[in-house]
Amino acid sequence: MEKKLGVLGGMGPMASQLFYKMITQHTKADKDQDHLEIMVYSDSKMPDRTGAILAGEYDKVDERMRKDAKLLADCGCEAICVTCNTAHFFVDRIKEDIPVPFIHMIRETSAAMAERFPGGKIGIMATDGTVSTNLYQNVLKEYGLFPFTPCEEIQKQVMHQIYDCIKAGKPYDEESWAKIENEFKAAGCSSVLLACTELSIIKADEDLDDWYVDPMLVMARKAVEFCEKEWV
Repeated sequence: MEKKLGVLGGMGPMASQLFYKMITQHTKADKDQDHLEIMVYSDSKMPDRTGAILAGEYDKVDERMRKDAKLLADCGCEAICVTCNTAHFFVDRIKEDIPVPFIHMIRETSAAMAERFPGGKIGIMATDGTVSTNLYQNVLKEYGLFPFTPCEEIQKQVMHQIYDCIKAGKPYDEESWAKIENEFKAAGCSSVLLACTELSIIKADEDLDDWYVDPMLVMARKAVEFCEKEWV
């Protein structure tokens, strides 16, 4: 029995459309009717997740995310994907209030990395909010992996790529990216997680190699499989 998927997006909107494209491109289908039934709620008015975390002001995001997720569930969605890594801090806070499961991007990605790089050193390229809450670090350690986060100066460059470039509707900063990449390579990372969906856009636009792993693509595959379709 096929299942309906809910997508809670708008964080940011470009990431949401990329996620929908990933699912559509990788679902085995011969006609329109073979594709997933998906309800996408692009809530672009969701407060900034990193800002809320750093300020310790969780209530507004909790409330809005809970309302959005319940709306998707009430519309018949049987699982929900959230197209924002940092937002999973709030997913973990509200998930018990929602009658359907979340396809958890961080847990699914960590499991995939453990299978691909057992015992490996995994770089985390993410927002300050994701890094400061240890979202990936804690789960990667559960799977026997060794997380690596960059120094303060390189973390500022990562935030520059996310906020000053992609969220602002501009192309990525190639010179800044080279500095970021050098940091992770010098640390000996087996792979680097593009643990912000704005960084997923850079991987797609610039055709980055497989050393960079996109958690949103991992979540897309799990979503297709959950809905009992074949990933191609």
